[in-house]
Amino acid sequence: MLPKNLRLKKKSAFAATYRVKNSAYKGGIAMFLGLAKNASGPTRVGFVVSKKTHKRAVKRNRLKRLMRESYRLLLKENKTGNAEKYMSIIFVGHEKAIGKSFREVKFTITKLIEGIN
Repeated sequence: MLPKNLRLKKKSAFAATYRVKNSAYKGGIAMFLGLAKNASGPTRVGFVVSKKTHKRAVKRNRLKRLMRESYRLLLKENKTGNAEKYMSIIFVGHEKAIGKSFREVKFTITKLIEGIN
């Protein structure tokens, strides 16, 4: 589980990250990047799967758990690359990602993070 200081929680923080419109999409997962940092502090990360994606909460929560664990392992291995330059990151799961295995989700998250300039 991600530590509390790395989680994006407030609605205003999510809205501010979406407002920047800096995003990438791959394999059913979209990534939104917040503003570049001015102050020191860790990059905060949020995970979202909309109710429109799938009506079953079990399916939505599973996808969020897979994305969260993938990011946690990348953070543990110090393979986050240029992601540390940003204040916030949001990963949004879409219908195409529902039902994917952990290996596929981790590969997608890895490719999205590697693509950050």
